[in-house]
Parts: sequence; structure tokens; C-alpha cells
Amino acid sequence: MTRVLIIEDDPMVAQINKNYIESVEGFKVVNIFGDGNKALEYLDKKTVDLIILDIYMPKLDGIDFLKKMRKNQVDSDVIMVTAAKEVDKIHDAMQLGVVDYLIKPFEYERLKKSLENYTMRANILKNKDSVDQEDIDAMMTGASTFEVSLPKGLNKLTLDRVISFMKSNQSETMSGDEIAKGIGVTKATVRRYMNYLQKIGLVKQEAEYGSLGRPSYVYRYINI
Repeated sequence: MTRVLIIEDDPMVAQINKNYIESVEGFKVVNIFGDGNKALEYLDKKTVDLIILDIYMPKLDGIDFLKKMRKNQVDSDVIMVTAAKEVDKIHDAMQLGVVDYLIKPFEYERLKKSLENYTMRANILKNKDSVDQEDIDAMMTGASTFEVSLPKGLNKLTLDRVISFMKSNQSETMSGDEIAKGIGVTKATVRRYMNYLQKIGLVKQEAEYGSLGRPSYVYRYINI
């Protein structure tokens, strides 16, 4: 579960953002602050994965918060959600390492995409010892799992079906036969998609050994 902290001085906007965020699978808002100084005190004692941060706030604005946060060696990721459109503020935020920048008002789908991109990046970094150029391109461009250029032989609609099926059964491991039957494709097709999903960090492959000693493989959806 991705732990999220919201720093937003408008209580209504903060609550709306909380509702948006928690409607995306795998995200939980652990606290909300309308004051950057109080948020820094909280982060001195608690750890969060992701911070949703406004710029225009009293006492301590978002840019100064970011500077103090980095000085305090808080390594949480940050997504800016703000009405600030000034180029210098956007530049400063990027220089301080924000992973995305959303300008209010924004569509819910844009926030959802940002959170899905965050999950994709976190999956790659958490579940791999090394990456290839395709992984780097996906992380650097912010392309979601559904937008990365697919290898030859893979189809986006089929990929969406496979991911949806795996997510709906994420509490258990499944064999290639079970996945093939559940989706209505061949086992060979399942193997190609499982190899791809394992590569981008959304699926974990585990070996099961039977009486003959030859392993069969089962798959589990990874939800951080």
C-alpha cells in the first residue's frame, strides 16, 4: 500500500483530493496538513511514500517546504497539485525532484494517470536488480504501463484484459492454464504476456516443483 500525505490549506480541496487518491487501488491517505511546518514535524517522526503538495500556502509555501524537506533528508516522492502556473515555480519544483506537476483545476483522470505512473515506476525500481532502456524510457517519460510501446506480438486490448484479470485475482497465485482459461486465450499467449508483465514489475513468477522434479510456474500480481 502506498502511503500518501496531502499538504493543502483548503480543507474542501484536500478532502476531494483524498477521495480521488483513495479511489485508485493501492493508495491510502495517512494524513492531511494545511500547514507545511506541521507537515515537516510529522515527517520528522513518520515515513510516507508520496506527498501531494500545494504551492500557495500560508506560513510556508510549497517550494520552501520542498527545500526544507530535502534538507531534512526526507526522501518521499512528491506530486505537485497546485494553481501555480509561473515558469519559475515549475522550474524550482522540477529542480527539487517532483515526479509530476498538476495544475488546478484538473480532470480526475489526469491524477489517476499520475498515480498509475507512480506505481509503475515504483514497481520497476522495487522488483528489479537492473533495468534496460525500455524501463528507463517508461520511467523518464512518465508513460503508464498501458502506454509503453508494446513488444511485437502483444496487443494493448489483450494486455488490458490480462492485467484486469490478474488484479481481480491478486490475492492468489495462478498457473498459466488457470489464467488462459479465465481470459479465454491460449497458454502460449499467457506466457508471452506474463513475461512482459514480469519484465515491467507488475507480475511475479514463482516456480512450483512437482513429483517429477520439473518446475511449473505460477504468477502473482504485484500491488504495492
